[in-house]
Amino acid sequence: MKKGICGMVATCLAAGLLLGTGPARADEMGEPTQAQATLPKENLTIASASGRHVFSVELATTLRQQQVGEMFRTSLPADNGMLFLWATPQQSDMWMENTLVPLDIVFIGTDHRIQAIAENAVPRSLAHISSHGPVTATLELAGGVTAKLGITVGDRVEAPSLEKKS
Repeated sequence: MKKGICGMVATCLAAGLLLGTGPARADEMGEPTQAQATLPKENLTIASASGRHVFSVELATTLRQQQVGEMFRTSLPADNGMLFLWATPQQSDMWMENTLVPLDIVFIGTDHRIQAIAENAVPRSLAHISSHGPVTATLELAGGVTAKLGITVGDRVEAPSLEKKS
């Protein structure tokens, strides 16, 4: 089985068990072949030196939602994104297989501050993009948005789902 967008299959399986989604069924873990339906959304704000930036983010909470992520989607508006919530702080390893648009991948620490940003991740790349340490969540935004808005490491991220984890 190939790796999913959230990293190695073993990591995905562990994440699913930690999130309480239980063991994955074989049909849920098959290789994704199409974009997933729009997931539940919430507003997320990044407070930076350049201002407060509000995004409407989809919440990837199940193992399958995290595996598929933004795969096969042909666009991502600049004010949208996807938030991957981890059950416990963990290293987050992402990749761009079957992802057709460039993404900025933002790793959020337990203090709700941006710990690292991978800008303009290359579509369809199999290169691993790592948080290089434990994070509580990973945010995917349209490629180039963080630089355009002046979002940097250390900026604070505010979202209802993150507040529930505190």
